[in-house]
Amino acid sequence: MTNLMQNVYLKMQTLLAKEDGQDLVEYALVVALIAFGAVTAMQGLSSEINTAFQTISSELASSL
Repeated sequence: MTNLMQNVYLKMQTLLAKEDGQDLVEYALVVALIAFGAVTAMQGLSSEINTAFQTISSELASSL
């Protein structure tokens, strides 16, 4: 386990030392920002979607 942690640490150090590693960090931040926005949007839409499904369910139940 210690060897694995050491390998990960060394790999991160080489990525941070290179300028190419900065691009990777920037892409990771952009992906995290998009994911955060998607989660926030889904939380806002969830109540509207739930209301729509409840309306459809009640209309189907009353038509039977």
